[in-house]
Amino acid sequence: MKPVKTLLAAALMATGMATAHAQTTYTDRDGNEYQFKKHWFLDVQAGGQYTLGEAKFGDLLSPNFQGAIGYQFSPVVGVRAQANGLWSRGGWAGFRAKVGDKPYNATYKYKYVAPGLDVMVNLSNLFCGWNPMRTLNVSAFLGGGINWAGGNGEVNNIAATLKNVDDYNLEYLWQGKKVRPFGRAGVDVAIRINNTLSFMVEGNANIISDKYNSKKAGNADWYFNALAGVRINLGKSYTKRQKPQVIETQPQQVVEPAPQTVAPVEQPKAETVEVKKVEEIRRDVFFVINSKVVAKAEQDKIKEVVDFLNSYPEAKVTVTGYADAGTGNNTINDRLAAQRANAVVKVLTEQYGIAKARITSDSKGARVQPFAENDKNRVSIVIAK
Repeated sequence: MKPVKTLLAAALMATGMATAHAQTTYTDRDGNEYQFKKHWFLDVQAGGQYTLGEAKFGDLLSPNFQGAIGYQFSPVVGVRAQANGLWSRGGWAGFRAKVGDKPYNATYKYKYVAPGLDVMVNLSNLFCGWNPMRTLNVSAFLGGGINWAGGNGEVNNIAATLKNVDDYNLEYLWQGKKVRPFGRAGVDVAIRINNTLSFMVEGNANIISDKYNSKKAGNADWYFNALAGVRINLGKSYTKRQKPQVIETQPQQVVEPAPQTVAPVEQPKAETVEVKKVEEIRRDVFFVINSKVVAKAEQDKIKEVVDFLNSYPEAKVTVTGYADAGTGNNTINDRLAAQRANAVVKVLTEQYGIAKARITSDSKGARVQPFAENDKNRVSIVIAK
């Protein structure tokens, strides 16, 4: 079925794009760092279905249930195996097979269960960055599966009373059980209650063969589900590392012994040893807006720091990343500042072979602005001493 194949291809493409933009760390205002953790989740939902058809809107509504087990591969991308089902409906409202005929009204229902696979993309994390404490998350999904339909006796009983079923578009009247592929797409909104539980609402649209409702229309059949329920995380969805606490210690008072009188002893002259004094060097590596890539023009500054470190083997270097407060938000700026610091560290270690033990990396987001001019705060400040 071509629409189903199209939906699945789009889902795979969306998965690849979303994975490339996945962010897996978050730092809160207190400096605590959170790391995303892959995990399973469970969805339990109930609601209603509207089956597209020729009867009145209210006559085409039916209850609906859905359950799913899924796996979150990254803050952005997840996959779930779901099963949806109960009843679908069909019918006629004021239908006339021929001009002058009395309006015909009738409705019928039939059972179905539709297991399938959905590829899910968390739009909130994709566009706003991952935040494990975010209250509301919006996700889109694409998927497909198999629809098992049965219990079609009501429309068959109606057909037995009609002179000509073709006049009532029942060319696809079926009996027994039928298996047909379907495709679907939808959106769900999850409201976080705690680390384990979220309340969620979902809407999805499903496309299936024209033969689904027994009536020939010349185009695919559709049914739409509106659901509410809960999502349960099975296990931890992140790990937390608290900001190290700095403990200040008071220096101990040392009591020196009273000097003793010692007869002078002629000592040989000590050779004068020249001590090489270690100075300090600072270089500001600037970035363009919304970028974490070290520009070629800034590479020479890093090379000067490397030359200093090579000249003073005992010296160490601190790299601190920043973002400007004039653009973005705290979530985006925290991530960007950390990426800028990491970009400089990567040049030091991978390009110049500076040992990681000599490097300290930090980031301040946009909460600290080292420069009065906004644009200059897109920077990593490198200090070696």
